[in-house]
Amino acid sequence: MEDLLQSWLLHANRRPKLLIADDQPVNIRVLYELLRHDCDIFMATSGAQAIALCQSEAPDLILLDVVMDDLDGHEVCRRLKADPMTSDVPVIFITSQDREDDEVKALELGAVDFITKPINPIVTKARVRTHLTIKFQGDLLRASALLDGLTGVANRRKFDEDLHADWRHGTRESAPLALLMVDVDYFKRFNDHYGHQAGDACLKAIAKALADALRRPYDKLARYGGEEFACLLPKTDLAGARCIAQRMIARVRELAIEHLSSDVDTRVTVSIGIAVLQPSRELTPDALLKAADDALYEAKRAGRARFAESSMDDQALRVSRASTGNV
Repeated sequence: MEDLLQSWLLHANRRPKLLIADDQPVNIRVLYELLRHDCDIFMATSGAQAIALCQSEAPDLILLDVVMDDLDGHEVCRRLKADPMTSDVPVIFITSQDREDDEVKALELGAVDFITKPINPIVTKARVRTHLTIKFQGDLLRASALLDGLTGVANRRKFDEDLHADWRHGTRESAPLALLMVDVDYFKRFNDHYGHQAGDACLKAIAKALADALRRPYDKLARYGGEEFACLLPKTDLAGARCIAQRMIARVRELAIEHLSSDVDTRVTVSIGIAVLQPSRELTPDALLKAADDALYEAKRAGRARFAESSMDDQALRVSRASTGNV
């Protein structure tokens, strides 16, 4: 699996993650020893634990026993395939059942392969390698389809997916979710004055500056459209969101991109709308989007090159006074 591992490390900056689910620890140990040098291994001894680990760790492949005491492998697979968060994770059933109808049932449930016990180490490693390679290639294709072609950050489609995923996670964990809407000030004037090539170069530089302002691997930046960017900050309160907004404003100013047609500065600047909400089943992600849009409008109305913030207070939207965000 060396070539696969090197490609994975190069493009994903991590080793493949493999979940082994079997209610017999001795079976897990055999597979662990066989695959531990090539993959990061997660182990579950029940169906419920397998589902929880799949949701929290997002494995690249699952080796799933069919016969388990609480939830059998068939039911685990059925639930994983019914959940949009886990439906794309490939499942290989490992079982002592070797009848043709057993294999047919496994494939009908959405499994990608079927390995019978006792396992053959060479065959098992080969099949794991094959399905990890397919998963890796699929991840690369999906990633390229979700990137903005100009700036290299996530595109609007990826942002929409991330927003709904982060909203569900915030609801489940009772954790706040912050959204920053970032708009390049007087960008149409910039394009008209300097030309579209300069405009494209400007957007690329700004995207990098905004991304550099983020600190955590799960903070996400996307090009929302035109000269507008959006940033999702899970588990972030208003104070934390303000710090990121201040850093973004400063990073863009530090680029010192000339903008003599701007009304606010001789350099390119950005305006930012901040919204922080506690996701819940009573609200939708649209509420967060509207709050951030309202805050961005306030930042522009107040003079641009600054941020404004929105938050829910007693079920009413409050937009605070804008701040220039000087650091």
